[in-house]
Amino acid sequence: MRIQVLGSGAGGGLPQFNCNCDNCRGYRDGKKSIKRRTQSSITISEDGENWVLLNTSPDILEQIHNSPFLHPTKKRETKIKAIIFNDAQIDHTTGLLMLREGCPHQIYCTKEVNEELNSSFPTMKMLKHWDGGGTVWHEILPDSTTKFEIPVMPSYEFYAHALISNAPPYSLYRDKPRRGDNIGITVVNKNTGKRLFYLPGLGVMEDHVFDEMRNADVLLIEGTLWTNDEMIKGEFSTKLGTDMGHIPLSGDEGLIKVLDTLEKPRKILIHINNTNPILDEESSEYKELISHGIEVSYDGMRIDI
Repeated sequence: MRIQVLGSGAGGGLPQFNCNCDNCRGYRDGKKSIKRRTQSSITISEDGENWVLLNTSPDILEQIHNSPFLHPTKKRETKIKAIIFNDAQIDHTTGLLMLREGCPHQIYCTKEVNEELNSSFPTMKMLKHWDGGGTVWHEILPDSTTKFEIPVMPSYEFYAHALISNAPPYSLYRDKPRRGDNIGITVVNKNTGKRLFYLPGLGVMEDHVFDEMRNADVLLIEGTLWTNDEMIKGEFSTKLGTDMGHIPLSGDEGLIKVLDTLEKPRKILIHINNTNPILDEESSEYKELISHGIEVSYDGMRIDI
């Protein structure tokens, strides 16, 4: 399986248009240790020709432009054959509207996410008037055991895992999320057993999530914030990371402590907020991550399993 990181940033990317944090300012000033980052999305393929997209960032058109393997080779075509949504967050779903010329799209998501995308943030409903009816919804069950398959990746099976995080800010279920509002996705090679576990948002570490992390060969996990109060201390927000559905990296309850206990997987962070000091590769925080054997993904990164 080939995995391509299309976007590695959290909502707003880096630089965020209205942000003057150290990282955004540093990038604008030309600091070479800080990379540009679009909002998080990955794509995976079995054959390098047909691709499954995991989340549609608002930056999807730029991401496709920067990814020649996604460029059409016929007069009109798309290499994106299916789309999986981990949640209904704006930074994971808005890009669907930018892909309207490629309708109908095969969409795989939970019924909770499908409900949001047809009501509170009706991107799928809006596309019903486009070619072929816009989208074809395939329900996935977030029970960790019910597999689903995608025709363009016949050697792979997929599993969805319910996560405790938060519903989108626009949602009626904000701060009271339902099971299925947030999921992690496991992709398993039927022949080799090799596993990718992708979870760009995680608010609480549960036993079933930890078990899946431990069994993965590649773990792509959120690295949104360095400290839980990062947004408060920087005067960018009044909310803790955990209020927004994100476990911080540092501290006694942070993800670094958890990742240190995992021996098998290659550990790679994604969905990293522009305020996070690890995005400056000269920072002590970045160097600390590397010393723990944890990688920081970047736009255009290729991973092979």
